[in-house]
Amino acid sequence: MWQRILFLIIACNLFVVKAQQNDSISLKNGIDKPSIISLHHFGIFSSRINQNFKTSANLNTSFSFNYASGNLFHPFVEAYIPKDPLVQEQQSQLIWYHRNFHFVDQETTPADYMNIIIDAVIKEFKFQLNIPINKQNELDVSLRSYLITKGKYPFSIFTSDESIEWFHSNIAGGEDPYGRRYYGLNQVNFKYTDRNGNILELHNNDFFISGIELNHFYYPSFLINKRKNLFFNFGTHLGINITKYNPSIDIGASANAIKKFVLKNNNEFHFGVGTSALRKNIINFNNVVDLGNNPYLATFESEIEFTKYTKKKNYNSFGINYQVQTRYNKLKEADYYRLIGKWKEINGGWQHGFSTLYDNLSYWSFLYTYAQPKFKITLYFREDLEVNNSPDVQTGISLTISK
Repeated sequence: MWQRILFLIIACNLFVVKAQQNDSISLKNGIDKPSIISLHHFGIFSSRINQNFKTSANLNTSFSFNYASGNLFHPFVEAYIPKDPLVQEQQSQLIWYHRNFHFVDQETTPADYMNIIIDAVIKEFKFQLNIPINKQNELDVSLRSYLITKGKYPFSIFTSDESIEWFHSNIAGGEDPYGRRYYGLNQVNFKYTDRNGNILELHNNDFFISGIELNHFYYPSFLINKRKNLFFNFGTHLGINITKYNPSIDIGASANAIKKFVLKNNNEFHFGVGTSALRKNIINFNNVVDLGNNPYLATFESEIEFTKYTKKKNYNSFGINYQVQTRYNKLKEADYYRLIGKWKEINGGWQHGFSTLYDNLSYWSFLYTYAQPKFKITLYFREDLEVNNSPDVQTGISLTISK
């Protein structure tokens, strides 16, 4: 039912776009970039920072609805992390798939134990309110929620298992390169046991509100050079996570720079770069699942965007975004962990459920925006070219209405 409602909302707003006639629009405010944060199976339970590539605070209050869909797949894998420094040193001399550490019991061979299996299409529903404070400050308040699904047609056209495996079989990757077909398409298996024995488990059609985020952005006039079209902004971020798996508070900060190039025909190029740092779980309200023992998540992001104005001064913009995020687990553990999975049954990637938690995550996103004075719609496609399944493929749509 919710899919039909979403379709009707999109259809109605697209009709408004075509029907509305307005001869003028103010120049766009920097780069059009909605929330394109990845639907990572750990990340959805905590706040993360979406870089802000606007050049100034909004003049009017606006409301945005963001919908995203992402496919994640990690076969079942177990991890043993020896606690004895001597054993750690011995294992670090071997490549990870040749390590011979055998866990017997905590007294003779003490080790942390974890296991994970992730197979689902995650849907995100994010509601965001932007409130101007003055010419240099604004506040974003957002509510994020998620739905766990099997990802069947027609509601997951690009992110379904069938679409991804058709691409692998017919274009690139080969037949069932990571075992989706072996385990069965259109499944939900979402279970993680952390090193403390806590269990995170979700099922098909589970829906939950993950948290509330407060983001304050400051646009310092003394750093803005309008003659050179160079702009800066700084953000402070507070995330309140409310699920039973991670009731906690995160805090962070961000910095962004935007350069605008105006062409002879008044079309524009924008280039933005930004970085941020988030301290996860600075306060825990209860026992939480260990969603990565690296307490900090840092992000670097850049985007280039071309904007073409119509005769009525509406516009179309096309953007390419690159983002890299630091790892969820501390890198040193990758020197001595022991991973056990069904490596004989599938072609490759059986270890990714844990090995990718020790890698930086990177994504490429391709965005299209159409805007009129009071209305803006953005579509995006995001691809994980490093095959970290974070997620493998993600698509999204954002609708923004200004007062």
